[in-house]
Amino acid sequence: MTGEETSNHGTASGCDELPLDGITVVSLEQAVAAPLATRHLADLGARVVKVERVGDGDFARDYDSAVLGLAAHFVWLNRGKESLAVDLKAPAGIDAVKSLIAGADVFVQNLAPGAVERLGLGADELRAEHRELIVVNMSGYGTEGPMRDRKAYDLLVQSESGLCSITGTPETAVKTGIPTSDIAAGMYALTSIQAALLRRHRTGVGATIDVSMFDATAEWLGYPMYLQMYQDRQVPRMGLGHTSISPYDKYPTADGEILIGVQNDRGWRTLTEVLGMPELADDPRYATNVERVARRGEVDKLVGDATSAYASAELDDKLAAAGIPAARLRDLLGLIEHPQLSERDRWREVQTQAGPVRAIRPPMNFRDVELPMGPVPGLGQHTDAVLAGLGLTDEQVAGLREAGIVG
Repeated sequence: MTGEETSNHGTASGCDELPLDGITVVSLEQAVAAPLATRHLADLGARVVKVERVGDGDFARDYDSAVLGLAAHFVWLNRGKESLAVDLKAPAGIDAVKSLIAGADVFVQNLAPGAVERLGLGADELRAEHRELIVVNMSGYGTEGPMRDRKAYDLLVQSESGLCSITGTPETAVKTGIPTSDIAAGMYALTSIQAALLRRHRTGVGATIDVSMFDATAEWLGYPMYLQMYQDRQVPRMGLGHTSISPYDKYPTADGEILIGVQNDRGWRTLTEVLGMPELADDPRYATNVERVARRGEVDKLVGDATSAYASAELDDKLAAAGIPAARLRDLLGLIEHPQLSERDRWREVQTQAGPVRAIRPPMNFRDVELPMGPVPGLGQHTDAVLAGLGLTDEQVAGLREAGIVG
């Protein structure tokens, strides 16, 4: 274990309190974007109450049954939360959620535009009574504009934003292999919430925050967008290559492939020495990155012919020793078995209804306290406890359940 990680709660530095201890979050959430933000809040120590529909809950619960019968997305995104199953169409259900929000610090929602306002849970209405509340509205395309009411799944936003146009091969545009637009929005929601909590600590005033998947993705497209605006140049799809750097791609080895990325002309000189072709370092056709990019096909063939003589592991070691940026082209099993995870003690077990599952520790590493990785909740698992915390008696909860208002 390195100094970057800790395995116990608390160290000699003297602090064993989680960063968001004492913060309560209520989230009316579905799918990926909002659940990702609130899961990280739970990782950081906040109490997160996830409000779900009676009967079926967050529809991500049913995406698949890959993890001991549970959905992989749901297991990934919902550990450490409490599940309250409630019918928001029933006045008693809305009253319960309003009471819960009244005692919360943060309310997050990613329902369709206008849905929370129709439920009486709009930001203006909530904050009129609770000035200190932080409300985060997450959407696909924002609260205004011609696409405000459009369906906004991750693939659709990747396409509308132009992300797909720069992703893939020269022949085929593709979406990214992970839900990039969802994740981008979730991370901006997380950052916004933390900033709003810090401001509220200074001023006592909460916030209303709007985060859209489209805006978050557009922000991540800043580099190619500037090229388009100021050079009138669409970044081409390059597969694993780089539009502005050469050599920068995958190259064959005797037993597979390896990725090499040379960032500057010094790196090119070093690479030619490692691959046994030092005469190319000063060859005017290849000596500068501008020339190499202009002759990308020639450069890739020269490098590929040389790398083919080595086994992947041997070449990886040689390149690393020489300081040449390189990486093995691993699959998901390669990630799971990666020594960078195992040797740094990055794996833990998380409890679920179906039994313990493996999970990677949160990427935020506090040296004085290990962040918790709480259980993945069953649908409505915490309904009774949450309602009891609002002052309802066992008889009242039983009556709500018999009426189908809670589950």
